[in-house]
Amino acid sequence: MQKTFLVGTKTFVLDQAKAEAAFAAKKVINGRETMTFNLLPLKYQWAYDLYRTMKANHWEPEDIPMGKDIEQWRDTKHVSDVERWIIRMGIGYFSAAEGIVGDNIQHVVRELVTAPELKLVLGRHAHEENIHADSLLYMISSLGINPHECEAMFEDVQTIVRKNEFVTKISKDLRRDLDLTLPENKRLLAKNIFVFGQCMEGTQFYGLFGMVLSLYRQNKFPGIGQMFRYTLRDESNHIEVFRNLFMDLIEENREIWTAEFKEELRTTMAEAVRLEKEFIRDCLPVNAVGLAIDEFLTYIDYIADRRLEGCGLTPLAAGIKNPLPWLAEMMDIKKEQNFFEGRVTEYQKSSALQGTNDADL
Repeated sequence: MQKTFLVGTKTFVLDQAKAEAAFAAKKVINGRETMTFNLLPLKYQWAYDLYRTMKANHWEPEDIPMGKDIEQWRDTKHVSDVERWIIRMGIGYFSAAEGIVGDNIQHVVRELVTAPELKLVLGRHAHEENIHADSLLYMISSLGINPHECEAMFEDVQTIVRKNEFVTKISKDLRRDLDLTLPENKRLLAKNIFVFGQCMEGTQFYGLFGMVLSLYRQNKFPGIGQMFRYTLRDESNHIEVFRNLFMDLIEENREIWTAEFKEELRTTMAEAVRLEKEFIRDCLPVNAVGLAIDEFLTYIDYIADRRLEGCGLTPLAAGIKNPLPWLAEMMDIKKEQNFFEGRVTEYQKSSALQGTNDADL
């Protein structure tokens, strides 16, 4: 169908059939290539909805006061060296890990997807990784931590080295010219999206999240704890972005969704869990902050199984209950008391379509 517009002496004919064909050509990969970045009409509504939610959750590190944290950091009587180690580990690990995620989004996934609304939400995802990295710089400078210590953790702590190698290898495998019409390359991309969304951000981040938030529950380092809570809320949306992207990629390329590939992903998650538990045992003095090591390790199993089930995969240890339900409570952060002024601060704007989904914990 064509529609004609007469503007003065000029006639313009708009071809709806051609426009509908362009819409039909929208795909996760191997879709219509265009430089116009025309979002409408939306094909992947979830991507735009999540973009809106993420934008409404925007926060800035400088909005959060660090006075109490600085005071506690210097207090050798009431804050132990073990508690300072946990903060150093949290800041040190995430200061680089967030960059690894953002770099993979920008230079791998966002370059390979073709639908504009997918690029839109991935751009927001990468932007939030920048905010997280900025927040960690804010923590480092506020506490006066030597920044070289953070880099040293990535070079010298072997359980961190192994966690990083686990994710960076799958990213490097895609940094070349790829023929994404080939099933083996489609699987590589699907695995990348699964690893970064469900294994890394969705599972391997939760060891340190739990430790830092355990201190926060005890009124230790409230500014850092608050920033980690906002980061965890963001991560919940990131996990959902990559889960939806993964599911749509699979749906549009059913030939790769074989029993062998499903088992490969389950094995990959099992490796992610093993590495995270190894890291927790090596670096995190769990019992020192009032957590039981067995419960903490079981929590990693619980999280991993939820990630697998969310992607239509069989869990590794079916039937596990959440041993740390208080983490769910930590996510309810629509309104917070300012630490010094006592005023209510609203970080989630009223235009947000939804709050954090507890299912993502």
